[in-house]
Amino acid sequence: MTEIIDFLMTRRSVTARNLGDPGPSDAELDSILKTGMRVPDHGKLGPWRFVVIKGAARAAFGDVLADAFRKENPDAFDELVEVERERFQRAPVIVAVTSRITPEHKIPEWEQTLSSGAVCMNMLNAAHAIGYSAQWLTEWPAYNGDVAAALGCGEHERVAGFVYIGTAREPPAERTRAEYETVVREWTPGAS
Repeated sequence: MTEIIDFLMTRRSVTARNLGDPGPSDAELDSILKTGMRVPDHGKLGPWRFVVIKGAARAAFGDVLADAFRKENPDAFDELVEVERERFQRAPVIVAVTSRITPEHKIPEWEQTLSSGAVCMNMLNAAHAIGYSAQWLTEWPAYNGDVAAALGCGEHERVAGFVYIGTAREPPAERTRAEYETVVREWTPGAS
């Protein structure tokens, strides 16, 4: 079991701009997605969906991103719009994970939303476990209505994040983490 803990303690996201080829094969990607689905899902609602963007589709979706960015930022310089057009070229595979809420269900919406976050984390762990690197990002596209529409998001569905998957061009450096003592406390009766 210590191997699993060691694995989890050393997993690091790799910045999307530092991801390159090769990306996962179709079989490896299926494994990553199926692992993503192995999360707490109170009520068995499956409150998430995946949209895989890879190959030439990345450039085509770049047009969607550029148009949406230009619409949101009509005064943006052309160079900045082009940066947005290239956003999904940063990694060989991008998976848009959406949170799909069933409103007025006995399972609280917050729990349904949290399940989609757990999906993203499981996908990061799965990619790392089979030798790839990944990063879970939202950035502005996750909050843009035109991008959501292009992804086929329906009512009560929103982007939980984009999981970029590829091969690290260089090993990631460790980053500063929260100090254990500042985030952990034990509750005792009478304490608040």
